[in-house]
Amino acid sequence: QVQLVESGGGLVQAGGSLRLSCEVSPRTFSSNRMGWFRQAPGKEREFVAHITRSGGITFYADSVKGRFTISRDNAKNTVYLQMNSLKPEDTAVYYCAATRGSVISSGYDYWGQGTQVTVSS
Repeated sequence: QVQLVESGGGLVQAGGSLRLSCEVSPRTFSSNRMGWFRQAPGKEREFVAHITRSGGITFYADSVKGRFTISRDNAKNTVYLQMNSLKPEDTAVYYCAATRGSVISSGYDYWGQGTQVTVSS
């Protein structure tokens, strides 16, 4: 059974930091690229960040570039999203996802349940 379980969300003031974690079933983690997405109220889900299987290459949405960092610990089957300099517009439910494909912003096969991030002004 494939499982992706996010944690680390919460309420933070603007300018603060949070680190999201996503623990993944071992077989799924080792064979998939990983991504983070977010969905704000009344908006469509959007791509945030992507990391390759080795962790050697990362991609970011322009809106988070320079503030967010995606990483993975292959020994712990966990992908992280370090979020710094948070802004109120970063408020959303954040989802981790896994893909075997090469498209970084769509076509993901497995999804977590999401974790809420709220940034107050």
